[in-house]
Amino acid sequence: MELDSVLDFLHDKTILVTGATGFLAKIFVEKILRVQPNVNKLYLLVRATDAKSALQRFNTEAVAKDLFKVLKEKYGTNLQSFLSKKVIPIAGDITCENLGVKDYNLVEEMLGDIDVVVNVAATTNFDERYDVAFALNTLGAKNVLNFAAKCINIKLLLHVSTAYVAGETPGLILETPHQMGKALNSAPGLNINTEKKIIEEKLKELSSDETATDKSITLAMKDLGIQRANKFGWPNTYVFTKALGEMILGQLKGNMPLVILRPTIITSTYKEPFPGWIEGIRTIDSLAIGYGKGRLACFLGDPESIIDAIPADMVVNAMIVAMAAHANQPCETIYHVGSSVSNPLKYKSIQESGYNYFSRHPWINKDGKPVIVGKIKVLNSMDSFQRYFSLRYMLPLQGLQVVNSALCHAFNGTYTDLKRKTSFVLRVVELYKPYLFSKSFYDDMNTEKLRQLVRSNDVEANMFYFDPKTIKWDVYFEHIHIPGAVKHVFK
Repeated sequence: MELDSVLDFLHDKTILVTGATGFLAKIFVEKILRVQPNVNKLYLLVRATDAKSALQRFNTEAVAKDLFKVLKEKYGTNLQSFLSKKVIPIAGDITCENLGVKDYNLVEEMLGDIDVVVNVAATTNFDERYDVAFALNTLGAKNVLNFAAKCINIKLLLHVSTAYVAGETPGLILETPHQMGKALNSAPGLNINTEKKIIEEKLKELSSDETATDKSITLAMKDLGIQRANKFGWPNTYVFTKALGEMILGQLKGNMPLVILRPTIITSTYKEPFPGWIEGIRTIDSLAIGYGKGRLACFLGDPESIIDAIPADMVVNAMIVAMAAHANQPCETIYHVGSSVSNPLKYKSIQESGYNYFSRHPWINKDGKPVIVGKIKVLNSMDSFQRYFSLRYMLPLQGLQVVNSALCHAFNGTYTDLKRKTSFVLRVVELYKPYLFSKSFYDDMNTEKLRQLVRSNDVEANMFYFDPKTIKWDVYFEHIHIPGAVKHVFK
């Protein structure tokens, strides 16, 4: 593996990016446009009805955001002119053949132009409907590979996965591929065609049930995903279908140069285009902000456990450097992009950062009064959570059920509402449990070799930084990440 200049590699290249209005993809697109304006063009695949709608989505969900403010300052009134020459938003869908691009001439143009395909499209909902997650994360990966294989000048397929395809496996997780049909728990019978058939049969069964509603069908498909994931050792539908997607790519890649990038928990930008930009709610954000708003009665999680987090701009820089390093090399390489080995972050550090930040910058509630935060109860095991939850919520719920029955269901509304809320909490806790009590560490030996390559060029080492050892976690969370989440997500 060799690396000359990353900027030279990007010069005059044509790149297809799927899932182009997603959080990570937008940072990737902005970075390339900012550091290498001589990129040839970026085809951006967007879920939309037509080209006009795709352009509108890109402008509304990307260009109009603060994320693009550095480019706006650089180009001023000429920004749209620059973007029109470099960026081509395309209406499409990775669940379809030819990525859902209906214009035959456009497909032919793309197949002749594209040098690199970057697949970021995915559903990241832990308990997504199984049919939806399977179509996007598993079969979608296959469709992207098939399209890339038809590109005449293809130099690389970069597929963004997740480190959590390893499930709840404790210890050091290596940067190795998932073998087709190999379950995490060694259970027999894992077969992608079988999973496809199970989904089809379940949908057929549900559609023939006259009493089924959209809501009940969605819930049944969500439950099916969790059941199938658990059967083979994965904790949720998201990581299961992403693992299946990796298996498909590994089996069908042929001579395609393939890089699979597995980030851990992606947090706000560390430095570029400016510190603290984030979009969408992440687990640790909802906990921190819930605490700041005074809505959190306790923290669930082992204070000494390692939370593997990595800023989004570091993930994007690793993506770009990996593209340049592996172009035209017909092998499969896997990179863990995280911090648990290089610069471990303890769960208690995030709790302390939240306390420090909101003590100095209290949340102002709807009455205009500051919310005073204090040290709150930490439940450091599932046993302590279950005891706490039973005493505080389940016993009162059972009492209300008795009273409600005795008073001819006079408290039906209250009882139903409380039961719904407790069921929701239990479901969420079950989904996030693997991350709150993680015993996994993600080996980043391959990623360290990539960092060493880019260090040989001082200018580009500063431009394409992705070394988590440079992060001081308390400073990052107190002064960058939490303020960024407050500003951009929880306005």
